[in-house]
Amino acid sequence: MSVQEKFSAIRKGLLEFLILKIVASDKVYVADMLQRLSTTEFATQEGTLYPLLSKLRREELVMYEWKESDAGPPRKYYRLTEAGKAQLAALDQYWNRINGTIAAMGH
Repeated sequence: MSVQEKFSAIRKGLLEFLILKIVASDKVYVADMLQRLSTTEFATQEGTLYPLLSKLRREELVMYEWKESDAGPPRKYYRLTEAGKAQLAALDQYWNRINGTIAAMGH
């Protein structure tokens, strides 16, 4: 497995964490999420994001509501559930521990 393939696996694993962080910041719709990710190494497309959001909804970590849009049809705006907030807090704690461990190991 190449280094790029390993990086790809890491990014894929972290995408759920990032989506939870983005949704926690405000009620957002898919275009907002894609825009926020577009300038990062986590840039993705709708074909990846919609299945992930469906998974998060089945796990009751996010929910959505339809809102009218000035620019066309109604949009789904996502927000975290209480379970989603708890999951995000646990992921934040875990991420901080991992960063501490990596930093403590040195080069």
